[in-house]
Amino acid sequence: MTILVTGATGSVGRLVIDHLVDRGATGVRALTTNPERAALPPGVEVALGYLRRPETMPRALEGVRKMYLAPAPETVRTVVAMARDAGVEHIVDLSGEPESWWGAVTLAVEASGIEWTHLWAGEFLENDLVWSDQIRRTGVVLDPYPEVVSAPIAMDDIARVAATVLLGEGHAGRTYRLTGPTAISRGQRIQDLGAAIGRPVSFLRVTPAEAVTVLRPVMGDNAAFYIDEAIASMVGAPQAATTTVADVTGQPATSHAAWAAAHADYFR
Repeated sequence: MTILVTGATGSVGRLVIDHLVDRGATGVRALTTNPERAALPPGVEVALGYLRRPETMPRALEGVRKMYLAPAPETVRTVVAMARDAGVEHIVDLSGEPESWWGAVTLAVEASGIEWTHLWAGEFLENDLVWSDQIRRTGVVLDPYPEVVSAPIAMDDIARVAATVLLGEGHAGRTYRLTGPTAISRGQRIQDLGAAIGRPVSFLRVTPAEAVTVLRPVMGDNAAFYIDEAIASMVGAPQAATTTVADVTGQPATSHAAWAAAHADYFR
């Protein structure tokens, strides 16, 4: 069985490959435009291509039975039509609610006629890395919404679920809402980071515009979307934690404190 992993140099796609290989999967094919950067494990086949350039996809899709689909809303309808025509039987996609930015992926996959499993992830734990420069330099995080509560998930846990679904049965037609194990405020996350590096880290409440200005050197144009839409949308709407990672994989999701301890060097 050939499994195509798209976005193989991306944050989640690369981890999906690792989990598939660790589970002894054979026939893993990685879609990438830069095999050297991917540093793929031995035995993984490289397919040169890019989801946002569908003309590069036909050869990568040859003989593929299952596919991990990274989010590329701009070209997803064309790509899934090509997958259907190539005989792909099951797509595991990283997507989200139909009304969200991710929604085009969800809708296109469902309309394709191919069996599907949606992975709807909440905020990523890795988003904390946007604070690393502030913490290293000043020990203070400038944030407009320290009271916002979410249940952030590690990208590695998303990849672990994806690999489990790709290699298992009984997941077709399922939508898995993926979160970390507990809901936590942004203020508490900042405290966890301080505990991980062994010195206090505090927050200073600022306006959204000020926060965007601080984050723009780190996030570029995404800073405004992150603060004004992604985080602002959670004000007064705390995200509840789910047990989906543990239910699907048999292992609990990574806690924020554990993630902070493992990534402490980024913040020192």
